[in-house]
Amino acid sequence: MTRLLNAFLDPWRWEGTISRERYALVGLLGFTIKHNLDRFLATLVFERQWGVFNYWVSPFGPLSLREVLQQEGDLIAALVATSIPFIWIGVALTLRRLRTAGLPTWLVVGFFVPFLNLLFLLVLAVLPAADVPESGIRKGRPTGWMGRVVPEHPIGAAAMGAIGTNLLFVPLILLGTAVLNEYGWGLFVGLPFCLGLLSVVIFGYHAPRSLVGCLVVSTAAVLITAGLLLASAIEGLICVMMAAPLAVPLAWLGSVVGYVIQRHGRPHVMSPIFPAVLAALPLALIVESALLPEPPVYEVMSAIEIQAPPQDVWGNVVAFAELPEPEDWVFRVGIAHPIRAEIRGTGVGAERHCVFSTGPFVEPIEVWDEPNLLKFSVTSNPAPMQEWTPYDEIHPPHLKGFLESEGGQFHLVAMPGGRTRLEGTTWYRHSLWPAVYWRLWSDELIHRIHMRMLRHIKRESEGRLTAAHSTAR
Repeated sequence: MTRLLNAFLDPWRWEGTISRERYALVGLLGFTIKHNLDRFLATLVFERQWGVFNYWVSPFGPLSLREVLQQEGDLIAALVATSIPFIWIGVALTLRRLRTAGLPTWLVVGFFVPFLNLLFLLVLAVLPAADVPESGIRKGRPTGWMGRVVPEHPIGAAAMGAIGTNLLFVPLILLGTAVLNEYGWGLFVGLPFCLGLLSVVIFGYHAPRSLVGCLVVSTAAVLITAGLLLASAIEGLICVMMAAPLAVPLAWLGSVVGYVIQRHGRPHVMSPIFPAVLAALPLALIVESALLPEPPVYEVMSAIEIQAPPQDVWGNVVAFAELPEPEDWVFRVGIAHPIRAEIRGTGVGAERHCVFSTGPFVEPIEVWDEPNLLKFSVTSNPAPMQEWTPYDEIHPPHLKGFLESEGGQFHLVAMPGGRTRLEGTTWYRHSLWPAVYWRLWSDELIHRIHMRMLRHIKRESEGRLTAAHSTAR
């Protein structure tokens, strides 16, 4: 009976230490109980759905924290009230775990940092006890401040390298996107390279590791970053997948540099690398945000031949009816695509609305040369995509103002045999760097958008011509 009572009271105690296995086990058990209690309250008492992702309010979501509190204040109050005993246990166990790892107990504030507290708890769950030596240490060499933090066992060191770096890199991503509102070289090149570098420096701090092991750890760090961006609603799946072909090779390159350092370096040489890089990265992001040049205007032109004369094609260019559901996979996964086009007025000064799946492009007509040229500017751009996300809706900064059309035109060229060459052109800017990489995506996507419209205009024009000929006969 006494043993059962002590087992029940142990998680509530603030004094003493606790092993990482027990810390992880009690933490998982506590979260499981709390989450199911929250689901019970939300579903049966307040008649609302509740899932794991409801614990975070995204800075890029459709509702602000104030709006969430106004709409869900009663439910949130109930959840907070039932959280008190779990908070007590979590703080008590975290204090004991910090004491066991030989870390300052004031770091317990990490328990209360939204979202990043999960990474903080994962790191504590892999840290060894400060006074327990393990095999593999570089004998006779100073370990420095990192020696107390980085586990000596290869698995623990790998976990620390892949997970621990994200404790610092996710805030840097937020600094670049949410605070500085820029998606530049620092974000897409500097951060992946340094993520691979630092994850491997941590992994190989106590003992030299193989190149394959270093590559695996850096890849795991990138995958964890991607998962955190999705789970925290900082980014959606589409953008993460588009950035992966750039980020993963850069992380591998960083891991190769880290491999060379950890194979031939000394702990007292490796220790300064971590703070030096972490000091340089935010500075680089800030400087770059002030120095990025005005993005240039790019041009994409697509063409199709239509078995109809220009005068029969013109009306379908100016405005066209509802398009069928897209077959192209890029549109099915969320890239914005045209649905219909409407015209208000005729001639120069008329306003064309090309309605996309995410909203309308507003296109004042600048040149109305019937049936040869329709040229327009663009005064309003919808979002370029609808992100895939586990949340109902998110609004990352890059969905507004980072890929925008400046204008466009349809050029109808008369060809022999009553045919028409229809050319669609878009002039646009994008503020994503390195520009050469992101232009590969934007040019291809705009070309696919063009071809969806041009093929529809071709079907409509040739269909009407065929119908007219049948009627004449």
